[in-house]
Amino acid sequence: MWTPGGEHPVPDHRSGGPDPELDALADRLDDLDDLQELDEETVLAELEEARRRVASVPASEVVANHAMGLFELAAIHLRTSPPQLGEAALAIDAMAALVDGLGDRLEPHAPVLRDALAQLRLAFVQVRSSGSASS
Repeated sequence: MWTPGGEHPVPDHRSGGPDPELDALADRLDDLDDLQELDEETVLAELEEARRRVASVPASEVVANHAMGLFELAAIHLRTSPPQLGEAALAIDAMAALVDGLGDRLEPHAPVLRDALAQLRLAFVQVRSSGSASS
């Protein structure tokens, strides 16, 4: 199973033995309970620190990162079996809206993003031509 913390095997509970993965999950849930007990002032201070860190990064970095996230999303949909062309097309169009719409304002990342978009478009055409896709 995929989680934000990484891939984790899904345990087979039919064996009846202790499950270390389940124990680890329980520990993480206990950590979440601890977070819920933080006072409002601490939470607000941590949120403000997170905002400060984000504000210290150039917007072009963040936007380029999001564009590459759309690249990965499209690639995931192109690699499914069968490929999901409609979903991939939406992600490609969203990436194009950023890359083509913002152009050189994404410097120094603009050339890499344009190349990535071109590769993605080519991959889309190749997958669509193979005829094994769903819409």
